[in-house]
Parts: sequence; structure tokens; C-alpha cells
Amino acid sequence: MTASSPLRSRTSSASSRRRDERGVAFPSPVVMLSIIAVAMAGFAFVATSDEEPTERRITTASAPATETPAPTPEVVPTTPAPTKKPKPQVKRGEVYVEVYNNSGIKGLAAGTAAKATQVGWQVVGEDNWQGVIPASTVYYPARLQAAAKLLALDLGIQRTAPAVEPMRMDRLTVILTVDAA
Repeated sequence: MTASSPLRSRTSSASSRRRDERGVAFPSPVVMLSIIAVAMAGFAFVATSDEEPTERRITTASAPATETPAPTPEVVPTTPAPTKKPKPQVKRGEVYVEVYNNSGIKGLAAGTAAKATQVGWQVVGEDNWQGVIPASTVYYPARLQAAAKLLALDLGIQRTAPAVEPMRMDRLTVILTVDAA
């Protein structure tokens, strides 16, 4: 048993050396070119799959036998017509509103605030405004532009404008002038 042990180890090292000396066989150039061509075709397929189809469905109407001119074929595109983006829904009760009087008419802000509350707006304040405002205006932060247009419609105000400092940027600000009386 001891004599066969060194023989086995010598044989196993010789066989492992033979495996290491064999090297690596590279595929032929034809196989390599085929693999590259398949990869490029797959890439081209993926890259062009989002394009619009080039085929169109053509429907023709058959003309009665008594008519001589044939109707022109109608081309119907296979892609759907673009749809309009839905307008955002304004929930009056979720929008804060402040009403200011810039007219000198006593109670104008309170009356307008009551009207806004009756149609569902969440009025959180009313007071007097100091400054020069050309006409009654609903001021809005950018995200509440649709709500400002609706509030102006509800109150009969013709003018809307983006909010400016010192107005709060989380609510609509209504400033009333003499034209609102």
C-alpha cells in the first residue's frame, strides 16, 4: 500500500500537467462573426421596437355598378389619436382662501368670504389690504392656478395673477377693490 501511494501521486500530477498544457481552443472566425451578427440584430430589434408602425390599414368602399368613378380609399391610421390630458379636479373644501378688502368699503371682505364659504371654499381669514391693486384679483401659487380660476368664476372676479410676496404660497389670496362692490 505504501509503494502504490507514490505511484498514484506521480500519475495524478502527470495527468493534471497534461490538462494544463492543452491550452484553450478559440472558435473559428465564422462562429465569432455569427455571434456578433446575432447580437447586432438583437440590438437593432430592441432599439427600433418603439417606433410607429409603417403599415396602415386601407379600407375601400365598393361602388354600386351604376356609378363610374370609384371612391378614393380611406386611410385609417393604426395608432390611436392623442388624448387630451384631463384637467385636474379642484376640490373647493381642500383649498385655503384668504380675502382682503382694498376698497375702503366696510364689510366687503366679510361679505365675499361668506359667499366663498357658501359655495364650498375653505376661507381661513379676512382682513384689509394695504397697497395699490388695479382691480379685484385672485392671486395663486403655481400649483393652485386651476383653483384660482374656479374661485374667480364663483366670485365674479375677472382677474387672476400669480401670488407675490408677502402673500402665502399655500393658499389663494383674494384682494377686493372698488370694482367688486
